[in-house]
Amino acid sequence: MKEKLQAIREKAMEQMGKATSLEHLNEIRVAVLGKKGELTQVLKSMKDVAPEDRPKVGQMVNEARQAIEEKLEAETAAIRRRLREEKMKAEVIDVTLPGTRNLQGHRHPNQIALDDLERVFIGMGYEVVEGPEVEYDHYNFELLNIPANHPAKDEQDTFYITKEILLRTQTSPVQARVMETGRMPIRIIAPGRVFRSDEVDATHSPSFHQVEGLVVDRGITFADLKGTLEQFAKEFFGPDTKVKFRPHHFPFTEPSAEVDVSCFKCGGKGCRMCKGSGWIEILGCGMVHPKVLRDCGIDPEVYQGFAFGIGLERVALLKYEIDDMRLLYENDVRFLRQF
Repeated sequence: MKEKLQAIREKAMEQMGKATSLEHLNEIRVAVLGKKGELTQVLKSMKDVAPEDRPKVGQMVNEARQAIEEKLEAETAAIRRRLREEKMKAEVIDVTLPGTRNLQGHRHPNQIALDDLERVFIGMGYEVVEGPEVEYDHYNFELLNIPANHPAKDEQDTFYITKEILLRTQTSPVQARVMETGRMPIRIIAPGRVFRSDEVDATHSPSFHQVEGLVVDRGITFADLKGTLEQFAKEFFGPDTKVKFRPHHFPFTEPSAEVDVSCFKCGGKGCRMCKGSGWIEILGCGMVHPKVLRDCGIDPEVYQGFAFGIGLERVALLKYEIDDMRLLYENDVRFLRQF
């Protein structure tokens, strides 16, 4: 029995001395001290030892166990110390090396233009409201004086989901929803994404953004509309900007107009940006049609209003001198970093 214990002890000591990992040490511990380990089997065979020899054999087993456990602890500590030193060597920081730049994102040029635009109109007392992108035909067309047989419906190239539900072609449905509430006076802008079945090119996209503006109150005139848009143009494009109104037609406004601003690149002299004319078209506008007011529950004999629609991408392209709308959506970081 003594020789057997000595052999187990020497074998375990030798194996632990050669162990190179904590996993290897654990395997030795289990093989020697585990429930089915060699030393445990010796203890189970104590019943075969003569009663007078059992105390002596038990002492020998305990001494062997204690020696093996002490060696295990020492080897475990040594391996952990070695692993920590290796890790510290691998993680040494050279303070003379240049630092790693933490790249941060920033606002998209569309968002920059929208923030500037909202700042102008909020400063004039407007409220920013939003509406659903999936809209009813009733709000997108009918309440805006575009009935079922109106040719403007064909011109819009609408994405229909069902006969009555569609992807909105403009943000004007928001003005119909706001007027329908009957809360006066109204002074809002409604930015949002709109959808039309257009081919993608330098100036068109099936998905783009508009900012609808609406004012309804007593005594509103076309002069209020002109003054508002002139103020917007000067604050958005620069204090020297001039504004020109040209007669136009929209089903939901009467009278209607398109608005040009003097080219802020050449000051009206004529250049590539304004195609030599000195003027750049930026939006459509007009006095809210009496029928639209009436259909939305507002008495046109008491209240008047004006509305305008700004293409967000259009003013962003102009303000930042971008010549291709597709650049706004291609996510080319070389382009986006310029903003």
